[in-house]
Amino acid sequence: MSPLLYESHSHTTLCKHAHGTPAEYAAQAEARGLKGIIFTCHCPLPDGLSLQYRMSPEEYPAYVALIARTREEFAGRIDVRLGLESDFLPGFGLEPWLRELHAREPLHHVLGSVHMQMAPYKARYFNGDPFAYQRTYFEHLALCAESGLFDTIAHPDLVKNESPADWDFARIQPDIERALDRIAATGVAMEINTSGLNKALPEMNPGPTMLTLMRARRIPVVIGADAHRPARVGDNYKTALGHLHAAGYTEVNFFLERQRQSVAISDALASLR
Repeated sequence: MSPLLYESHSHTTLCKHAHGTPAEYAAQAEARGLKGIIFTCHCPLPDGLSLQYRMSPEEYPAYVALIARTREEFAGRIDVRLGLESDFLPGFGLEPWLRELHAREPLHHVLGSVHMQMAPYKARYFNGDPFAYQRTYFEHLALCAESGLFDTIAHPDLVKNESPADWDFARIQPDIERALDRIAATGVAMEINTSGLNKALPEMNPGPTMLTLMRARRIPVVIGADAHRPARVGDNYKTALGHLHAAGYTEVNFFLERQRQSVAISDALASLR
């Protein structure tokens, strides 16, 4: 079967914690049987905010040019596209900055992320109570979807890796369900992020129970490997598709020109190498 799926979450060395060239990522996408790859490097932020984990605003044109060169290099082999992973930081006044940034270039996929491990976020919102921090995170996840800035909510239970010993799904479930009700009302997609298998609590983000709650609300799902090195492009996609199927999903999604595209899970599985 012809390739169908995209790697929808991948990075470049401009974020300062990824390795390899975009060409190496694109070649791995081809080897995995993917149709394309959307680079979604961490967005620039103003005033040096979290600069150690992202490109600077001045480097953004270089990022755009780098992906354009890779797209040209792989024309006819792999469909290379430009996207962003943008941080949602409520209370920091960044929404106008992100809105302008997202309009500056024709992006294909914009991920919205609440990175609760970021020092500025943690300094503002962590009061020493891990459960309260989890509740705040899911409130902000809902606000992220409601902002209208993003296509997909990235790694949507990432907070469980902040303090795995304090993660009790049954306890936090009412907060998760309230957040999912609000996210479902927006029509924004959510991600199943395969990199969770490599984190402190080794399961995908989200885990299977949350995935089932998402399916009950008909929230569309995009697969991303969150690749910070070439070998991780398309990693564990078959496993992720199996999780989606087990949760009751029949389709998986990706974005091009910020418009959601759907593929039957059975076809997606058959297309992978």
